Amino acid sequence: MKQTPFMEKYTPLWDSFEAWLTYQDASRKQKKEQEQPEIDVPAVYRQICHHLALSRSRLYSHVLIERLNHLVLRGHQKLYTHRPYFLQHIAEYFAGGFPALVRQEWKLVTFSALLFLIPFLASIITIQYYPDMVYTVLDDDSIGRMEAMYAPDLQGRLGREREADSDLYMFGFYIKHNTGIDFQIFSSGLLFGLGSVFFLLLNGLFLGAVSGHLTHIGYIDTFWGFVAGHSSFELIAMVFSGAAGFKLAQALIAPQRKTRARALVDNGRIAVQLMYGTATMTIMAAFIEAFWSSIVWVPLMMKYSVGIGLWLLVIAYFVFMGRSRYAA
Repeated sequence: MKQTPFMEKYTPLWDSFEAWLTYQDASRKQKKEQEQPEIDVPAVYRQICHHLALSRSRLYSHVLIERLNHLVLRGHQKLYTHRPYFLQHIAEYFAGGFPALVRQEWKLVTFSALLFLIPFLASIITIQYYPDMVYTVLDDDSIGRMEAMYAPDLQGRLGREREADSDLYMFGFYIKHNTGIDFQIFSSGLLFGLGSVFFLLLNGLFLGAVSGHLTHIGYIDTFWGFVAGHSSFELIAMVFSGAAGFKLAQALIAPQRKTRARALVDNGRIAVQLMYGTATMTIMAAFIEAFWSSIVWVPLMMKYSVGIGLWLLVIAYFVFMGRSRYAA
């Protein structure tokens, strides 16, 4: 193939790769104003390397060879020599990227929080005045198990009955149980958000009924002392799972100028990034629940103090972290 038809055929490919390189070199502010070129970077890079070899073997013009050589050098630099270290990337994410992302999606986070908190608080308050209302949410067996788990005269450990006398076993159990709930809330957002709405309302109603009933029968210290430590991580993670689910739903309901498939890919990236941090919070909640919350000999005021401190710490993290580097 002669040079002219060769250039006519492949110049759009080279231009798209050059646009991708330019986007990678842009500042964070400039990237927000641009749309990232959608290309299969590794495949395009291999093609351009092949084109460079062909150009040299066919003795094409020096200008063409120089351009392709420049693209290959820049591509190699981006693909192989300037990848951030994995641990550094994780550190940057938790040092500012995660809370900045939560602030960016504050409307979805607020909507998710309201869907959980309204039935949660309403159930607690209602059951204090109408105790029998708990039976509309929980059956007799479930109520009996809950009462046995938080009985004031309980010796040893609070919380779920243990099939193995091991905090490590319960740590794994809590991870499996809580991540299952979070993933259910998140993934059901693909049902145009209706699934996320349903599971947030359901969990708010269920947890509120349990909390309200145990409070009404006087198991205040054992129950609230138990949940105080891990509640901040667990409940906020549940809310974030809902927000991530609604991000998926947003692409299906209001894709704007994109196709639904394209919007789902773009919003899916954001939702998954949000779920990385959410999963970490759930694991932290499971660790606290297994190794701290269940201990009965720790003074009650210490448990409440730790719980309040963790709530304040988590709120401060999402309000203030990353503001100097990431736009809110």
